[in-house]
Amino acid sequence: MNESTLFAAAFVLYALAAFLYLAYLFSKRVKPAATGFGAASLGLFVHTAALILRTVESRHAPFTNMYESLSFLSWATVMAYVIVERKYKVRPAGPYVMLIVIGLMALASSPLMPKDATPLVPALQSYWLWLHVSVTLLGEAFFAIAFVTSLMYLRAQASENKGRSSKSGLTAERLDSISYRAVAVGFPLFTLGGLVFGMVWAHKAWGAYWSWDPKEVWSLITWFVFALYLHTRIVMGWKGRRSAAIAIIGFLAALFTYFGVNYLLAGLHSYA
Repeated sequence: MNESTLFAAAFVLYALAAFLYLAYLFSKRVKPAATGFGAASLGLFVHTAALILRTVESRHAPFTNMYESLSFLSWATVMAYVIVERKYKVRPAGPYVMLIVIGLMALASSPLMPKDATPLVPALQSYWLWLHVSVTLLGEAFFAIAFVTSLMYLRAQASENKGRSSKSGLTAERLDSISYRAVAVGFPLFTLGGLVFGMVWAHKAWGAYWSWDPKEVWSLITWFVFALYLHTRIVMGWKGRRSAAIAIIGFLAALFTYFGVNYLLAGLHSYA
């Protein structure tokens, strides 16, 4: 069995999980959600095998081009959701997280993304590649969870303000708390991977810790947005709508750093 077959199997399992979670939302029955979580967990296992096989076959990290990094980001997002779901029981977020994952994997599967594993350019032949990219994408996966729960918070708060209970079954206060915890995990990971490891590797590869490359600049913008989220929440006591808005903006900035910079702004990271 090759990597592409395992990738396709994981995609099918994630799609099944999304369908079951949607069935749970409409029926309010627990069984579809439990089965959906099982499908997502099995998909994560299969996806892990696909990433391992890709690493063995290519003899380098499984995130050196857009196809590979989209696959890894999808895997990391499912893993982040599984962790959050086990700890905080946030089943209503399941369909939305899985739809994001399906979108990422569908994009990775498209003809626009070259699938062949090619030899690495000299700049990428470093163990810092593993540290920099993997930890950064894990941080962004938790930002994706915060993005979903922040959107759900805004909807739940609107319902509660009208005297109705939240359609998701989760209170606005709980969703706000889960968003905060997701950012609290994602932020140090993104800081370590995206900035600290990135700057050390940049110094080794290019001779400077910071070059004002577009990817560096937008990573810093993303970092500032989530730093603002934590600062205003911890120091100034912000919660609710303002915090949710910042988390949403932060994830959109992370998406632009990931997609927009790669395709719209040329720089030192263009080889990736």
